Amino acid sequence: MRKSYKTEINPTQEQIQKINKTIGTCRFIYNFYIAHNKELYNKGEKFMTAKSFSVWLNNEFLPNHPEYLWIKDVSSKSVKKSMENAYTAFSRFFKKQSRFPRFKKKNKSDVKMYFVKNNPKDCFCERHRINIPTLGWVKLKEKGYIPTTKQGYVIKSGTVSCKAGRYYVSVLIEIPDQNKPQLNDFGLGIDLGLKNFAVISNGITKKNINKTERIRKLEKQLKREQRCLSRKYEDLKKRNNKMKGEATRQNIQKQVLKVQKLHHRIDNIRTDHINKCVNEIVKTKPSYITIEDLNVKGMMKNRHLSKAVASQKFYEFRTKLEAKCKELGMELRIVDRWYPSSKLCHECGCIKRDLKLSDREYICECGYHADRDYNASLNLRDATSYKIA
Repeated sequence: MRKSYKTEINPTQEQIQKINKTIGTCRFIYNFYIAHNKELYNKGEKFMTAKSFSVWLNNEFLPNHPEYLWIKDVSSKSVKKSMENAYTAFSRFFKKQSRFPRFKKKNKSDVKMYFVKNNPKDCFCERHRINIPTLGWVKLKEKGYIPTTKQGYVIKSGTVSCKAGRYYVSVLIEIPDQNKPQLNDFGLGIDLGLKNFAVISNGITKKNINKTERIRKLEKQLKREQRCLSRKYEDLKKRNNKMKGEATRQNIQKQVLKVQKLHHRIDNIRTDHINKCVNEIVKTKPSYITIEDLNVKGMMKNRHLSKAVASQKFYEFRTKLEAKCKELGMELRIVDRWYPSSKLCHECGCIKRDLKLSDREYICECGYHADRDYNASLNLRDATSYKIA
């Protein structure tokens, strides 16, 4: 079994320059591959795969264009991986799974430095540092999180990424199969919502992290910093003096980094909340967990709720819950989005079709009275029509 680990690193200034140079080269190769295939299409020529593009780049393009020889200064594995990523984007487009590949933008797109284990001394990990090809030993900020090589774990591949001025390493490690725990003879139903993040059929309610004072303070601070950034851009447009304009551009870059750090901090708090919710749910060791197949794309069309829906990260919760269930041998059931979990009475089975979104209590004619979300979680737990993730 293979498992990924991601943690922050503390590279030296020289290593930072190498990482930034590699990421910039990978972004250039990705964009070059897309532009070259667009040019071939306009000429009516055959589409070029990642392998054929690599051969053409090394044997034809670079010998005739020596000004681009700086491509050879970075890791060849990272360059080839960027070609494969661009080819995958084209393949998804041809299968109508996504739209046409777009160009990667500097400081805006998520481009990573890829590395792979080639030699026995590569990707050697200790408690406080990791050996990355072309970078050497890099310090880890979180010591002991990644399983070490001395314990018998082998790193197959990994990536180095940069976000808001902070650098991260993600590694894929070969882990021996572990004994799965003994599961209890009960199931759980989870109803996801906006008022509360998750209401579970065992009576536990996970609060909405976006309504806490911590997030509200950070969002208020983010609002001020974004307003300040907008004013700096407006000020740059009015500048006629080149010296003052250059100083304004430097101030803009500093302000952009402030905004990015606040975005990153808020995102980390929300992700941490999801991780804790998933772990607490899984610790009860149910035999199965049932959730609803939410139409998030449709919910995002409501302009009054779109921000609240996006900040809840329903898809990330489902992905991480699915991974945990697979790891521990639990069954994750997905109920159809048209299943009337909120309108169905758990006591008598009657469907209340006139139930509104503002009705937070479910009151049935049979005398059943319960919280709307808790009633939905019980109906999801006892659902008979579902598909297994």
